[in-house]
Amino acid sequence: MIEVPLEKVILAFLAISVRITGLMLFAPLFGSVSVPPQLKAAFVIVFSILLYPVLSPGLALLRLNRWPEMVFGELLIGAVLGIVTNLVFDAAQMAGQVLSMQMGLSQASLFDPMTQADSTVLAVFHQTIAMLIFLSLDVHLWLLHAIGESFFALPPGSMHISEVFTLGILRMGGQVFVLGLQMAAPIFCATLLADVVLGLLGRASPHMPLMMLGPALKTLLGLGVLFAALKYWPSLLDGFFLESLRASDRMLELAR
Repeated sequence: MIEVPLEKVILAFLAISVRITGLMLFAPLFGSVSVPPQLKAAFVIVFSILLYPVLSPGLALLRLNRWPEMVFGELLIGAVLGIVTNLVFDAAQMAGQVLSMQMGLSQASLFDPMTQADSTVLAVFHQTIAMLIFLSLDVHLWLLHAIGESFFALPPGSMHISEVFTLGILRMGGQVFVLGLQMAAPIFCATLLADVVLGLLGRASPHMPLMMLGPALKTLLGLGVLFAALKYWPSLLDGFFLESLRASDRMLELAR
C-alpha cells in the first residue's frame, strides 16, 4: 500500500492554488469584476488539479512556520504575472480617456463591464478592441502556460522581495503612459494639427464660425484616423502583449 504524506499534498496544492489565485484576481479576462467569484474559484481548483501531478514531485516541503511567508509570496507572484499583462488594457483605457478630451467626447460615457464603472465612449471602445485582440491572439492561453512555467523558474517558497524587484514593478507601472501614448499618437497628432489649422484660420478670418465648426471637424477627423489606425492595432497589441510576457519573465528573475 502506497502512503502519501497528507502534509505534502496539502502544501503542494496550497502553493499551486495560491499562485493561480493571484493570477485570477488580476489577469485580464480572468480578473474582470464581471466574472463571478464562484467561476474564478472553480478555475483555480481545476487548474490546480491539472498542475498538481506535474508539479508536486518537485515541490519542497516547507516548515509550518514558513507557510504565511510562502502564501504571501505565491499570491504576489501570480498577481505580478496578471498585473503586467493587464497594463496593456490600462494603457488602452488611458489612451481612450485622453482622446475623448481631445476629440470633444469626454461627456459621452458608457458603462464599462470590465471596471463596472462609467467610462468615456472611446475608453470603452479601446478596451473592447484590446480584449478582442487579446482573445484572438490566445494571450489568455499564454498566461496559463506562463503560470505553469513559473513554478519551474521560481519554485514555491523561493521568492525574495528585493529593492531591484520593487523598482522593477514601479517601472512596469510607468509603461502604462508609454504604451497609452503610442496608441493615442496618430489621433492625438491629427487633432493637434487640426487645432493649429483652425487657429490660423481664425486669425486669418475672424468672422468664420470656427467655434461651432471646430469641435465637429475635430471629432470627424479623429474618428477617421481612429478607424484607419485599427488596421494596425493587432500587430501593435501583439507586440505589447509579447513585451508584457517578457517583462513577467524578467520580474521572476528579479524575485529569485
